[in-house]
Amino acid sequence: MTMYAEERQQAMAQLVTDRGRVSVTAIAEQFDVTTETVRRDLSVLERMGLLRRVHGGAVPASALAVIEAGLGERDQANTAEKDRIARAALDLLPPADGTVLIDAGSTTSRFASLLPRDLRLTVVTHAVPVAARLAGSPQVELHLLPGRVRPTTQAAVGADTVAALGVLRADVAFLGTNGLTLDHGLSTPDREEAAAKRAMASSARRVVCLADSSKVGVEAPLRFADLTDLDVLVTDDGISDDDRRALERADVEVVVA
Repeated sequence: MTMYAEERQQAMAQLVTDRGRVSVTAIAEQFDVTTETVRRDLSVLERMGLLRRVHGGAVPASALAVIEAGLGERDQANTAEKDRIARAALDLLPPADGTVLIDAGSTTSRFASLLPRDLRLTVVTHAVPVAARLAGSPQVELHLLPGRVRPTTQAAVGADTVAALGVLRADVAFLGTNGLTLDHGLSTPDREEAAAKRAMASSARRVVCLADSSKVGVEAPLRFADLTDLDVLVTDDGISDDDRRALERADVEVVVA
């Protein structure tokens, strides 16, 4: 028998409470609905305070600690999609001798590895893995931002990071995000990480977000950019038509890799 939306959402909330953490795909299989429907239902339940959305699923609202996956764990998720996104983002690079900011993250690290060897660029980053990938690239003038390195993301954060970004003007910032919604914009769990990302977005003429479709519809606690700050989202074909149209109505160009 087909459930009404309210009945399904109540059952989803109970499932998350009982199991502790449930993935979007597992919920979709359990209730025989699409992952897009699950994401919408989880958003409703989160607004009601019945659960908390996390990357790829949900946890009970009683989970006090914000769950933030480490870089190694995130690098193993949605790898094919991230590779396609990284390649598609190469078309958004500035001309030769331009300056780009590259944020920390598993997709942005892939993007850094693919930078063309025949294009001279100045690259500024706070991400240790990105810097390590580019340190031997003769076409790149590499600048590593100062700050305290967070073990979770291997990114420099803090007052020194934000101050260094405050005097910089880049052509394009390539950012990662933990979540992206119409209401909450781009968001992340950590306050210092959010401050660094916010400073990156403010320091660039153009802001590009590299995020696989599992991030769309997810809200992390701390917003670092509104959709009005975002020029382009590069994502995969898992994004729903409704989400894509809504973003485009908000003047965000959506590139589907």
